[in-house]
Amino acid sequence: MKKRTAEIHRKTKETDIKIKLVIDGAGKSSIKYPIPFLSHMLTLFAKHGLFDLKLTARGDLEVDLHHLVEDTGLALGEAFAKALGKKLKIERYGHAIVPMDESLAEVRAAVDISGRPHFTFKAKFEKELIWAEIGKEKVKLYLDDEMLREFFESFVYKAGISMHIDLMRGKNTHHKIEAIFKAFGVALMRACEINPRKKGVPSTKGKL
Repeated sequence: MKKRTAEIHRKTKETDIKIKLVIDGAGKSSIKYPIPFLSHMLTLFAKHGLFDLKLTARGDLEVDLHHLVEDTGLALGEAFAKALGKKLKIERYGHAIVPMDESLAEVRAAVDISGRPHFTFKAKFEKELIWAEIGKEKVKLYLDDEMLREFFESFVYKAGISMHIDLMRGKNTHHKIEAIFKAFGVALMRACEINPRKKGVPSTKGKL
């Protein structure tokens, strides 16, 4: 089977993001991202989704996190849409429940590669203090649930999928976010899987 791949270069006055994606990968990643915490989350996403992902990015973090986080979601979503192509024989639906110590994230019923973007996000957590690299300096910034929502909404919009994320419980903010990214990867992997028993696209409409 030919591997489903995509390369995306999204460059604006605010951000510059390059992505190489292999959906049918082995979970290998090379992430060069000026926010180490999110670099770690993207590495977990690729590892547990078995996606090969090469991503480099820079952005105007001197303004805030928003532009880079949002544009990363847009670029990653575009990469998946391109790599999936005509979506022939895909499972279409994916679901995952992932624990991270005391935290439990459920991407519930939950990924639908439908061509109709929709996102539901039920997750609350305290702001996470993170480091970001601005030039040669390291500065402290805060990541909150609304910023995470922006990332996923941007991904969903460009990928053309429906996704629901529910964080069921947890205490530690790092663990909560980690559970979400792992569940995101596993659910999306399952939705992208090829089912040889299927013919064409998985829709009675004949088109996704």
